[in-house]
Amino acid sequence: MTNAASRTYVESFVTEQPVAASARQRAEELGVETVSTGAGAALRLLAAMIDARAVVEIGTGTGVSGLWLLEGMHPEGVLTTVDTEIEHQRAAKRAFAEAGVASSRARVITGAARDVLPRLTDGAYDLVFVDSDPADYAELLDEALRLLRYGGVVVFDDALHKDRVADPSARDAESVALRDLGRLIREHDHLVPAILPVGEGLIAAVHRPD
Repeated sequence: MTNAASRTYVESFVTEQPVAASARQRAEELGVETVSTGAGAALRLLAAMIDARAVVEIGTGTGVSGLWLLEGMHPEGVLTTVDTEIEHQRAAKRAFAEAGVASSRARVITGAARDVLPRLTDGAYDLVFVDSDPADYAELLDEALRLLRYGGVVVFDDALHKDRVADPSARDAESVALRDLGRLIREHDHLVPAILPVGEGLIAAVHRPD
């Protein structure tokens, strides 16, 4: 992103639906960080590009990113969203209901990703979006790749982390973990990656195993 004006332009290029805006307000009230409007629009685009029918989201929050994903997915697609916070998921369910999302299209699972993901089917998902603790990202990358079909997409939020990831002098745990994740994805033989500079940054990659 070249400057603040460009960042503002990107973030305001797509207008957020009122239901998502309400979910964002509830996130602020609960102290939950969520994807920006620009990042949400990028998630919707990625889901639409691959006509995603099965998506896994790690980090439900109050449903903001889930709403964007569902909007881009195939009309009969199912979102499986995982989080440890019941209160947050309660808010997400409210957002999904307000948006008219059928309960059969939003599968909300309460639990830690490391416990839930092993129970999901190998190669059965089109897209995996991860928005959780960066310390867990490397481990979750392995799980995400197991879940994805050939040509599926994995996306991690917070790839730029307040512009600290690009600063080699930033040695806080989150920045180091995100830098390490970027290296793993960039050097992976079966991934075609890019960083999308929207919000706090999305690192996305297409999975193409041999």
